[in-house]
Amino acid sequence: MASDERAGLPARGYDPFARGRFPAGVRTLEALDTARHRRFPMEVWYPAAGQHAGQDLAPATQDRFTAAAGAAPQSQMAVRDAARRPGSYPLILFSHASGGSRRQSTFLCTHLSSHGYLVAALDHSEVVAPELARKEGETAERKSARAEAWIANRVPDIRFLLDRMLDGAAWDPEAHPDPTRIGIVGHSFGGWTALAAPDVEGRIRAVVALAPGGSSNPRPGILRAKLTFDWGRDVPTLLLAAENDVSLPLAGMFEIFERTPAAKQMVILRRADHLHFMDHVEQLHEAVRAMPPCSAELAWIQAEMLPIAELCSAEQAHQFVRGLTLAHLDARLRGQEDARRFLSGDLAAELAGRGVGAMAPSIGSLSAVTP
Repeated sequence: MASDERAGLPARGYDPFARGRFPAGVRTLEALDTARHRRFPMEVWYPAAGQHAGQDLAPATQDRFTAAAGAAPQSQMAVRDAARRPGSYPLILFSHASGGSRRQSTFLCTHLSSHGYLVAALDHSEVVAPELARKEGETAERKSARAEAWIANRVPDIRFLLDRMLDGAAWDPEAHPDPTRIGIVGHSFGGWTALAAPDVEGRIRAVVALAPGGSSNPRPGILRAKLTFDWGRDVPTLLLAAENDVSLPLAGMFEIFERTPAAKQMVILRRADHLHFMDHVEQLHEAVRAMPPCSAELAWIQAEMLPIAELCSAEQAHQFVRGLTLAHLDARLRGQEDARRFLSGDLAAELAGRGVGAMAPSIGSLSAVTP
């Protein structure tokens, strides 16, 4: 058994909700895509050396960063530029939502790295390429062309990120990714990216889609990104959805799940909306509700969003995402039998015992679930 195979397992029983045994480190890199003439900021989370134990959890030593110019500083449960723990680790690619950034879900990325995973994310092309930015007063034709370009660049972005991580010159050769154990996790447009990438990227062995786009009948103003599911092989998939998702409702989640051509599992977080898969859930949710509508086409989103007080807490949502994502990756990339048993058990009861409301419909019962 490789040195990282038991990473994060508690002494008694399997608990994917608990923090792993490694401190989490984080490093920011830049990578130049010479074919598309784009420079991508990248974030990599990794198991750090033992001398950093506890520093990722202590506010005084956690990493602090500013996501955008003028934004308030944020912190994440990782140590900036910590010494790496040597070893070979499964690699997880993270794909952010439309309008998001590579550090939108550090609660998840740092959790995975504390359990012995390398996690890599980049700011996608629509964030870094000026020609793909929204323009004031753009025509309908220009808007449509921009949306198509956003969609067309997503999977190439992920393939570029994967190539860079597997290039020994781009990352620390002592804490290197195992090319036979690669997974992808994405939220929203990133969830679509995670489901679209296996069409052309045979190195991906597991998928976690968080409230993914890609349904055949999206609501007005939502990107019309199609999923072909031309995988040609089994890529075990976990789909995590939100019960009260206004932007990407449950009906679309059920459709995507039913079309997924692989071993699959779906779990629904009760009393949750689309932003519950990101950091700072409460602040983001209420900020979106309060901001002036960005367009008449999207005004319905704010009108239909419930107040955060009527929804589950950030901690409940983060427990749900952290625990289930880790269990799926442990089962599928590490082949851990205790993770497989956990996922085949009564997940709704397990989560309820932790104060988290959830539904775990079987494939045959989806039509009986009332959104």
